[in-house]
Amino acid sequence: MQSTCSLSNGTSGAVTITSAVPRHVAIIMDGNGRWAAARGQARTRGHLQGARAVREVVAAAARSEIRILTLYAFSADNWKRPESEVAYLMRLFRRYLAEEVDACAHDGVRLEIIGRRDRLGESLCEAIEAAETATRGGERLHLRLAIDYSGRAAILRAARFLRTDTEAGFDEALARACHMRDTVAVDLLIRPGGEKRLSDFLLWESAYAELVFSDCLWPDFTAGHFAEALREFRTRRRRYGALADAPHPARHAPGVAHG
Repeated sequence: MQSTCSLSNGTSGAVTITSAVPRHVAIIMDGNGRWAAARGQARTRGHLQGARAVREVVAAAARSEIRILTLYAFSADNWKRPESEVAYLMRLFRRYLAEEVDACAHDGVRLEIIGRRDRLGESLCEAIEAAETATRGGERLHLRLAIDYSGRAAILRAARFLRTDTEAGFDEALARACHMRDTVAVDLLIRPGGEKRLSDFLLWESAYAELVFSDCLWPDFTAGHFAEALREFRTRRRRYGALADAPHPARHAPGVAHG
């Protein structure tokens, strides 16, 4: 694969090659605005190009036999951006759902939106509900789009559930708050865009995630770059706190469903 984008793993020394395919991959889609600015274009153009990258990566994930793909589309902090940009993003989300729902249903991709919905607007919420209903039977890939999402807020919601619902156990409350009832812990978290932080994304679920960072801005991120990240994942030796020669414990973060 020819690419000017590089991956960073923060490791050194010998690695152990495995044939494992990550069950749950999460991606922080970063760099749309910078991509557009570098070309003298409006930031909205970068978001539009980023949506095209989503289509390519989703198709690549489905081919790779990954069970779950979670994409960070809009954080709770992104409301701080200019009103015109936020409005454009909400329209883009609605357009994406309308355009992709039939293809997802046909290809066995189940769509789910995680995060708050009370601030999204009626038309977008209707599009979300329609897309989730139409793709509910998808078993090839569980595609989750995080919109108005905050990992810290999800954990705080779990704490509030525990105070008001004494019948629920901690695991159940956390799963409900963090949208984890039908998912597993994150195995691989990818962040294009050159930054190296989690940005309040899937904090609990990523406790033992392998982290791969790329210099690529998201609109330039292709199926080839995705495959490169999967190859990097296969070089990692996942010890989960145990010694190198010890058997692996259950491969999931505390309180996260596993399968």
